[in-house]
Amino acid sequence: MAITATQVKELRERTGLGMMECKAALTETAGDIEAAIDLLRKKAGAKVDKKAHRVAADGAIGAYVDAGGQTGALVEVNSETDFVAKDERFTGFAQALAELVATHNPRDVETLLAMAYPAGGTVADARAALVSQFGENMTVRRFVRLTADGGRLGHYVHGRRIGVLVALSGGNDALARDLAMHIAANKPAYVRPSDVPEEVVTREKAIYMAQAEGSGKPPEIVEKMIMGKVRKYLDDISLTGQPFVKDPDTTVAEQLRRAQGDVKQFFRLEVGEGIEREVSNFAEEVMSQVKGS
Repeated sequence: MAITATQVKELRERTGLGMMECKAALTETAGDIEAAIDLLRKKAGAKVDKKAHRVAADGAIGAYVDAGGQTGALVEVNSETDFVAKDERFTGFAQALAELVATHNPRDVETLLAMAYPAGGTVADARAALVSQFGENMTVRRFVRLTADGGRLGHYVHGRRIGVLVALSGGNDALARDLAMHIAANKPAYVRPSDVPEEVVTREKAIYMAQAEGSGKPPEIVEKMIMGKVRKYLDDISLTGQPFVKDPDTTVAEQLRRAQGDVKQFFRLEVGEGIEREVSNFAEEVMSQVKGS
């Protein structure tokens, strides 16, 4: 039977796939749109499997905070290339997932993938459709969720690659956002120095002791030097000990005291953190193919 332009248009709108793929699927299923959707999903799944081994280390952070400013989420979705990561369909997918996480609080990524996607099907189906459209691997890597517990949430996304959520008691909305921006820029690991695990402190102290060996200084002076370095290290990796990004003459702790605020918790996600990127030598690849042919 002849496949009409209207049928192709409807199938494209429902699947987001290309015209030729949709026309071929309709031809194979004799114009049955529902059967064509199933066929395309099966083919998209096959494409996902073929690309699953490829490293997806680029991507975007989706961020969402509810209207009451009480619950927020960040989601990292990865792609292989920056070109795809900047596409509105890709960033829209990341945003939709952040809202799902904030609203429904899934247990893990597998649970999120099995959830219903707003545009239809599951999150896994939506991901498979994007893989089919863009022709490269994509992964939903991780997410975090944070509640204000009666306080306020600050959030900030730098470009599309760094996302921050911070829970603040007291203070004000402007400070909450400023703190989120500060965390994005300065990457603290802990809220305050007292939160740093003892084993981390012990390890740093041992390093400074080794550096001080043979200095010839009296033991009490060496001890003061070591403790001074430890304190500086703890301030450097803790939010409250860092110079405030908008006023480096003060610390974050001083800003919080002035605003009568306190940071309860924060999350910072950066695209590609900890992912080992493939490094290839194009010339070597070509030579290996020539030798193998």
